[in-house]
Amino acid sequence: MTTQHGFTLLREQEIPELNTKARLFRHVKTGAELLSLENDDENKVFGVTFRTPPQDSTGIAHIMEHAVLCGSRKYRVKEPFVELIKGSLNTFLNAFTFPDKTCYPVASQNLKDFYNLIEVYLDAVFYPLIPPQTLQQEGWHYEAENGALSYKGVVFNEMKGNYSSPERLLGEYTQQSLFPGHTYGVDSGGDPRHIPELTYEQFKAFHENFYHPSNARIFFYGDDPVEERLRLLDTYLRDFDHKPANSAIPPQTRFDSPKRFTHQYDPGEEADLAKKGMVTVNWLLTETKDAQTTLALSVLAHILVGTPAAPLYKALIDSGLGEDVAGAGLESDLREMYFSTGLKGIAVADADKVEALILQTLQMLASEGIDPDTIAASLNTIEFSLREKNTGSYPRGLIVMLSALTSWLYDGDPLAPLAFEKNLETIKTQLAGNMRYFEELVQRHLLRNSHRTTVILTPQPGLAAQEEAAEKKRLAAARARLSQAELQKIIAEAEELKQRQETPDSPEELAKLPFLQLADVDKKIRTIPLAALEQAGTPVLYHDLFTNGIAYLEVGFDLHRLPQPLLPYLSLFSRSLLEMGTEKEDFVKLMQRIGGKTGGIRSTSLTSMRHNQGGESSISWLFLRGKALMPQVDDLLAILREVLLTVRLDNQERFRQMVLDEKASQEAGMVPSGHSVVSARMQACFNEAGWANEQMGGVSYLFFLRQLAKDVDSDWPKVLAALEEIRAILVNRRGMMCNVTLDKNNWKQFGPKLAAFLDSLPQSRTGGTAQWSPQYSNGFEGLTIPAQVNYVGKAANLYRLGYEYHGSIAVISNFLRTTWLWERVRMQGGAYGGFCSFGRHSGVFSFVSYRDPNLLKTIENYDLTADFLRNVDLPQEELTKSIIGTIGDLDAYQLPDAKGYTSMVRYLLGDDDDFRQRTRDQILGTTVKDFRAFAEVLASVKEKGLVVVLGSPAAINAVNAERKDWLKVTKVI
Repeated sequence: MTTQHGFTLLREQEIPELNTKARLFRHVKTGAELLSLENDDENKVFGVTFRTPPQDSTGIAHIMEHAVLCGSRKYRVKEPFVELIKGSLNTFLNAFTFPDKTCYPVASQNLKDFYNLIEVYLDAVFYPLIPPQTLQQEGWHYEAENGALSYKGVVFNEMKGNYSSPERLLGEYTQQSLFPGHTYGVDSGGDPRHIPELTYEQFKAFHENFYHPSNARIFFYGDDPVEERLRLLDTYLRDFDHKPANSAIPPQTRFDSPKRFTHQYDPGEEADLAKKGMVTVNWLLTETKDAQTTLALSVLAHILVGTPAAPLYKALIDSGLGEDVAGAGLESDLREMYFSTGLKGIAVADADKVEALILQTLQMLASEGIDPDTIAASLNTIEFSLREKNTGSYPRGLIVMLSALTSWLYDGDPLAPLAFEKNLETIKTQLAGNMRYFEELVQRHLLRNSHRTTVILTPQPGLAAQEEAAEKKRLAAARARLSQAELQKIIAEAEELKQRQETPDSPEELAKLPFLQLADVDKKIRTIPLAALEQAGTPVLYHDLFTNGIAYLEVGFDLHRLPQPLLPYLSLFSRSLLEMGTEKEDFVKLMQRIGGKTGGIRSTSLTSMRHNQGGESSISWLFLRGKALMPQVDDLLAILREVLLTVRLDNQERFRQMVLDEKASQEAGMVPSGHSVVSARMQACFNEAGWANEQMGGVSYLFFLRQLAKDVDSDWPKVLAALEEIRAILVNRRGMMCNVTLDKNNWKQFGPKLAAFLDSLPQSRTGGTAQWSPQYSNGFEGLTIPAQVNYVGKAANLYRLGYEYHGSIAVISNFLRTTWLWERVRMQGGAYGGFCSFGRHSGVFSFVSYRDPNLLKTIENYDLTADFLRNVDLPQEELTKSIIGTIGDLDAYQLPDAKGYTSMVRYLLGDDDDFRQRTRDQILGTTVKDFRAFAEVLASVKEKGLVVVLGSPAAINAVNAERKDWLKVTKVI
């Protein structure tokens, strides 16, 4: 074997599915493995992954993920990670902690930037500084105030947020139930009750044990030079010797019989606890490194629970025992997969019924057979997904890396999950020869599998308060054990940490970080092809882009035609189009047809202010977004025509199911997406678009759903009339538009078909824009949920305060997020995140925090932002970093469908290329003077801004006690 830059080539293989040449190398000196994928994707990806199995729930792996990015041998600054965020063109920059591995991936379209990111990340993972203060900041530490102790730390508060989410708890308890006594049976993220047990000695030892090249799996993907990959890596790896790591993940010992577990959670202050239970039934399956079985089980999981029409999903919902399906479905990121499903919103006493229903349904499917149309639809859905490789906003290479790791991490073949054609063909062949192929999988992996658990989550009002009291008791006990000298040491360490956090990095150390210069940045905007056409009297936007033979179509409906009282129905109406059935097909057959004949159809909405020289107005659209291979476009258009013209809206029971599901989903999202809830609630105070969005998807919408759940039973004719009125108003090609992304050769074939589709829809000259009369709140609201952390927001409309838009605001916002707010709200305050954003079309500037232990302190930091901008020392190199980081956000990598959708949004908002170029010029020309001028604008936010907080009743009540009912309390959960 030949050696190149210290690496030996183990294997070489073409992967046509990815249009990629794969090479697997081993570093001779250390044993580190490198998977090198060579292709023409300009969105290059690098990642280094370590097996990091924790032995307890102190969060050691998670805290280490944070810690190694807080300064290293070469880059001795507090937060190299944040410095990169400030001034990089990255398309991805983050790190992940899984139950058994920690991944450090980066991506960029710019080669120089790509190498910069790799250089910093390699130094970070192999040579981190991790002094005690890093564990204190990112993990946990004591603080003493007035003689009493409290816990502080970023991960500590992040996980407090996680443990405030019932769904997150259910998922954690489910995994733990299947893996007792195993590394998967502890929480790698950290349990707030156990995080304070982690010592610095354990922390350092964890890095020494696992963060070594011998325990590393390194990944490259894209169009960068292969030889440079090897050379760059060897400059780091050659200084290490081989060191065996005791990191292997053992298989789980199997159960002889099923087991049952019951846990509690806090449901909030709601009086009705009758249906607040949750239950999952869970099976441990086989190893993920068997790629064919993994793919087959992925198809099976989609068959069983992949859509509302899937037989097990439908049986659970039709039972009326619960409000929404629970469970992870198929979990395939661990050594051994597991399958989990159940119901939430159940009476706890019905948990046995849910368990029995799941087993009976599986038995029925195994004995009586699965509908062949369901199997065909799921196979097509999975195959379309594999071929399309649509990873959304994530780089394709990142998803490829994670897929390879499902086998590679456990010493299997990293290429097996990537080369899917052979496995897919084998499954099809076996199915053709044995029509009971999937039924036998049900028998083998589920019905005959004794390694099964049932996990029940029961509501326990006041549990959050009990846990808070227990934490105070632990702190009091810790305080009682301290001598005066030990207490003084805690105070001194906290002060030392604060001083470290507040001390700026030296210019000399900052200068060592590799950065781009303005000369490395494109001065011109990136444009997307756009032709504004008309077909059958309907506007059509067309984008000539290569899509690999897939037609992407958005069919839009102008929501401004709807009377105001109908707006809250919109989400459920859009679901009804696809989930209620038509005059010819019930919803099961319809969803089978969608899955079997297209790449999928989904709905989304766009509501925004439209700011221009003539003043402001709002746009509001509902879109049905469909995609299909060119041979399937007739099916796609036929399905869209039928759901628009012949949907059956009168199925009361099916609609009730959707209402309960929607309500449960909204409630489940309050804790994980609390910052978005606060932001939407603030936006609703300022303009029509913000108000409408809140009516259709915010706290107001949740309150509407709770009432609608009653109305469906007490006044169904009224509900049905509202749905029918929406259809009558919206399905009118005079109030519609279409958006198509497709190459020009295929457009010649697709265009006439689209015209015929539009010509078949109603055309009415009656109706027009409806008058909406929003009722705006004055803010200063405290939204209460059973959480141990808060989400704190403050916002104002800058246009009404005299501000005139200038592109420099994007640079300033980027700078504030990565300096002032990061340091004051996250590093010093202990919140998981602190952000600010500006809506150019709305004029609203918002501050918001995420999983925040503070409330008034965070608002105080927001209010000090103007003083910070007035006085901040801003060297040219720091300004340049913020400009480049802002350009990186503007030039985010997009796949073809996203480009077409983005172009349409710009068109609707009036953001033409001239305006975009002018804004880019202003961004590139931003000066310190712009920062100082914006300080005066933010001073008015301090005085005129309104506040919205989502958080614990105790925190909000404490503020109201101090500030005399400053926040109007609204109970959400």
